[in-house]
Amino acid sequence: MTAKRIYNRRCAAIALLSLSPAFTGQVQAETLQGALAKAYAGNPTLTGARAGQRATDENVPIQKASGRPGVDVTGSFSESILKPTISFTSPQRTINAQAQLNVPIYQGGAVRNGVKAAQVRVEAGQANLRGTEASVFSQVVGAYMDVLRDNAVLSLNQSNVRALEVNLQATNDRFEVGDLTRTDVAQSQSRLALARSDLQTAQANLVTSRENYIALVGEAPEALDSPPPLPGLPATADDAVQVALNDNPDILAAKKSRIAAGYDVKVARAARLPTLSGFTQAGYTNYLHTLGGTAQDAEGNAIEGPQVNKQAAAGVQLSIPLYQGGQPAAQVRRNQALESQAIEREIEVERGVISQTRAAYASWQASLESIESNQKAVDAADLALEGVRAENSVGSRTILDILDAEQESLRAKVQMVTAQRNAYVAGFSVIAAMGHAEADDLGLDAGTLYDPMVNYNRVKGKWLDWSFDHKPEPVATRTVDTPTQKPNVDPASKQP
Repeated sequence: MTAKRIYNRRCAAIALLSLSPAFTGQVQAETLQGALAKAYAGNPTLTGARAGQRATDENVPIQKASGRPGVDVTGSFSESILKPTISFTSPQRTINAQAQLNVPIYQGGAVRNGVKAAQVRVEAGQANLRGTEASVFSQVVGAYMDVLRDNAVLSLNQSNVRALEVNLQATNDRFEVGDLTRTDVAQSQSRLALARSDLQTAQANLVTSRENYIALVGEAPEALDSPPPLPGLPATADDAVQVALNDNPDILAAKKSRIAAGYDVKVARAARLPTLSGFTQAGYTNYLHTLGGTAQDAEGNAIEGPQVNKQAAAGVQLSIPLYQGGQPAAQVRRNQALESQAIEREIEVERGVISQTRAAYASWQASLESIESNQKAVDAADLALEGVRAENSVGSRTILDILDAEQESLRAKVQMVTAQRNAYVAGFSVIAAMGHAEADDLGLDAGTLYDPMVNYNRVKGKWLDWSFDHKPEPVATRTVDTPTQKPNVDPASKQP
């Protein structure tokens, strides 16, 4: 079989996951894309990651500020409580004001490389934000499919309990007329008790899945529709890995972090180089007519001396570090070690992505094969159950044979819906590992998508010290008002 035929067969198998009988009713079905859109807008993990990225954006103007002029103005007023005994000219009170402008001219490359490191870390943060988005979407897909699976499993268990209740009643009736023994009745009672236990477990599993769905999406799952076919699935594991190596956001983030660590080494090296800055200073002092001492005019008359002093200066300052106790070298070595760590981290992430992609592809492929096998098992189990019941009616099969056949049929159907769930989740995991499980890839109907570059472009060139944002308000939706989920089957939800 050619690779193309294998790929087409797999895509067809995935497409079958979205086909199921339609249900009547007035409840508007919730789609997987709708659930993803709600999580995209209100999941706290994702909204928190966006806020964290906005904080990372601010590192760029913070680094730029080190290379911008600085202006300081100071003022003071002093009142002499006790004048010096030996000073006759000391002022009683003084008003003093000073202004200073410093302009960095050369900082050894520390500012330039610090800005570059911050810019690269912004890119790394944006890649991490993509990874968070894909991770949240993967969790939502898993929760969505868990609800569909557990809803179907609960429905199967309920049907099984009803069938065993009818079977027990029929067994009792036949026991009353002497057609069956007490052993047959005990076997029916045992299987019914086990079925009720399995039903309770299925109810608990469904409640757990629904509550997990609420935690991720923000709303209770109601009338979930069948998921759509997954887009862009690769033909081979090697194809998936090649795409992942280029597009996986975790690899991109690790690469950017390694580049930023290289700039940190250059920033540390700048501590050994000279720095040059320009400055200008101005001062004003007023003694408020309290400065002692007198002067004489040309005729020898006493007059009050100057009570105001003004001064101004401008120049450049060159600082040449000669010895700093070994601190610059230690900082360089530390940042070199951190760069080495970032290099190894990049390789670690790459290894993990390759392993994750191959494992997800293998799981997806195995689940597709499992769907085909389980479908055959379901058909065979149903046929066997029908035959055993018919043979029991003529006395060639026992009640235990019927119970075993019913259990086998239930097990095959549960494994079928589980395989369908696993195939879809594994397929989505392949897409996520390839870096194609983000909002713009999935075509979500979520309005304007969040663009981290909008905030970065807004803040990267800000100069003002009073340019603040509004007070933070919660963005994620709360679930405190959602009702406690009940262990009941949602008839409007479709099979996985």
